[in-house]
Amino acid sequence: MMLGYLLARAGIETLVLEKHADFLRDFRGDTVHSSTLAVLDELGLLEEFLQRPHQKLTMIVGDFGGQRITVADCARLKTKCRFIAFMPQWEFLNFLAEKCAAFPHFRFIRQAEVTDLLMEESQITGVRATTPQGPLEAQAHLIVGCDGRHSIVRERAGLKVKNLGAPIDVLWFRITRAPGKVEHTFMHVANSHVLVTLDRGDYWQCAYVVPKGGIDEIKKRGLETFRQSVAQIVPSLRDHVADIKTWDDVKLLSVAVDRLTQWSRPGLLCIGDAAHAMSPIGGVGINLAIQDAVATANLLAAKLAKQDLHDDDLRGVQHRRLWPTKMTQALQIQIQNRVLAPVISGKNQKLQAPLLLRLVNAWPWLQGMTARFIGIGFRPEHIQSPNFHSES
Repeated sequence: MMLGYLLARAGIETLVLEKHADFLRDFRGDTVHSSTLAVLDELGLLEEFLQRPHQKLTMIVGDFGGQRITVADCARLKTKCRFIAFMPQWEFLNFLAEKCAAFPHFRFIRQAEVTDLLMEESQITGVRATTPQGPLEAQAHLIVGCDGRHSIVRERAGLKVKNLGAPIDVLWFRITRAPGKVEHTFMHVANSHVLVTLDRGDYWQCAYVVPKGGIDEIKKRGLETFRQSVAQIVPSLRDHVADIKTWDDVKLLSVAVDRLTQWSRPGLLCIGDAAHAMSPIGGVGINLAIQDAVATANLLAAKLAKQDLHDDDLRGVQHRRLWPTKMTQALQIQIQNRVLAPVISGKNQKLQAPLLLRLVNAWPWLQGMTARFIGIGFRPEHIQSPNFHSES
């Protein structure tokens, strides 16, 4: 949606295909970080965006067996929005869709699920999709796969994926938020378990970290045992763990950390999770995808407008975005392997915060560095693509 907005804004005929009828789904990746808020500000959309329902988080705090650790302080960021906005992703997507609709060069088709690619010799020229009205074929000078970690586009294009490994999975569920009952503590570590609580206003979005493939063992122990485990990690949730009524209320995220060795083929480019699946650590995946979209528009919009796009231009997007992707994934893997995996495996019996986090807690200036990693990232992008709409 962001790339569609930027390309249509640049006067390029743009079609976005969405396989669902609406955006009303529990995405769970609902963090909008400072880098994305900065992009919205540069587009003149920030003030209106922040009128949508959201909660603000400035301090990221962890509880390691009763030891309170400040992990990041967004107030130390040198940017306009020194916070993380928790906004339901459907709100964000609906906001972008409304803004896109103002551009005459933008088309948006819902309930259009891409199933295959169209090719002429070695050039990808379009996509096939299914819709309630029947088959759809759409041709374009450039196809961009933004269809996530299970991307049909990248599969049909035969792009190779490098799996970097993930020793964890995450179980997502929600619990009623009783005002004043729970501190704004982001991560809770206790009893060989890790639970992340995200403030969603009237409820907590909870992420329960388990060993890779561990959900079957948890289900064998029974739902009541699972509820009690949640209550033991965060005792103030005890009154509402009955909100987890059945296993249907618990959604599995099979964590993957991977990236394509090659993000493009002639006529096609993958960005976001389709190019690099991120761990949920830090909630940075959506924001990295937004940065990919901005970079793509910056590098390709003028060339698309002139219909003068070459393979090297597509490779240029990967060249621009590969380093921040690698750096982010490397940090996520270190946190997975050195912080989370030892706890959930029972190896960290003392439940002591790792030395690095204890140092961050002791030296506030380091909290600004961790906030920059989470909120801004390694290579924040800024709007450079043209604005045909304002010129006309």
